[in-house]
Amino acid sequence: MLLFDGVCTLCNGVVHFVIDRDPSGRFQFAALQSDAGRRLLSGLPQPLPDSFVLFENGRVFTRSAAALRIARGLPFPWPVAWALIIVPRPVRDWAYDVVARHRYRWFGRRDTCMVPTLEQRARFLDR
Repeated sequence: MLLFDGVCTLCNGVVHFVIDRDPSGRFQFAALQSDAGRRLLSGLPQPLPDSFVLFENGRVFTRSAAALRIARGLPFPWPVAWALIIVPRPVRDWAYDVVARHRYRWFGRRDTCMVPTLEQRARFLDR
């Protein structure tokens, strides 16, 4: 389960990117702002990043770890990005945080959360 910032243009682009490269439907999605997203986050220690949170095999991943695990779960060539896991986490998370902090200014912001197409709806927790 991938929670994402539903009003962030970059985050929505990443969701579409993953959907297009995940034909087996391994990843499911919910906007952080949705009821389902808020329910999933309610039991977790705060603060969590406001861009992506990945739930995988009973564990929670954020920031660069979430991004790299998403890449690892996609078909070739995307798992090659997993090699970046050798970069120390503080360095990876610093780079992630720079993009996350500026994402609205650099990529834009929507007024509302994305609405999945009929074909995509089964992949979203809040349908």
